[in-house]
Amino acid sequence: MSVLKELEERSGSKCELCSVTESLKVFEVPPVSIGGIDGSLLACENCIEQIEDPEKMDVNHWRCLNDSMWSEYASIQVIAWRMLSRLKAEGWPQDLLEMLYLDEETLVWAKATGEGEEESEKIIHRDVNGVILEAGDSVVLIKDLKVKGSSMVAKQGTAVRRISLDHENAEYIEGKVDGQQIVIITQYVKKIS
Repeated sequence: MSVLKELEERSGSKCELCSVTESLKVFEVPPVSIGGIDGSLLACENCIEQIEDPEKMDVNHWRCLNDSMWSEYASIQVIAWRMLSRLKAEGWPQDLLEMLYLDEETLVWAKATGEGEEESEKIIHRDVNGVILEAGDSVVLIKDLKVKGSSMVAKQGTAVRRISLDHENAEYIEGKVDGQQIVIITQYVKKIS
């Protein structure tokens, strides 16, 4: 059975956040590591658009979290936590956030995107030109790099696709070069647009 069919069955063909029944899609909760039904939820286009673009937030739309935050599914709990954290300055979301309990593993997942942190606390990865790097971006090496622990040299000009970020150090990203997963220092890469 497809992930969409499983999620439709789990949710009764309703958005698992706001209960709308139209324009439903599978939304993989970032950072996508588990995927499948456990790492996804069924959401309407309106919810997805607001999750992905904070500029399009409609605060009152998210009052639906008053109900959906109590879901038994971690993917829904994670998005509820993130949206309430994003909106906590409004007052009422802070009250809901204080009631919301997430087990340790789910809370780590919820915090993985930096939602809820002050801008000054977020770890921001930047390339050699100061351009912000995000998970899934592609970069090119600007210098030959010796790979620690091997005889391999990653050559200047090598494209590294679908990078992942080190959530504890803004200087490190990871990516595959010649089929080998390596850690790369951000000052030696340039983002490919």
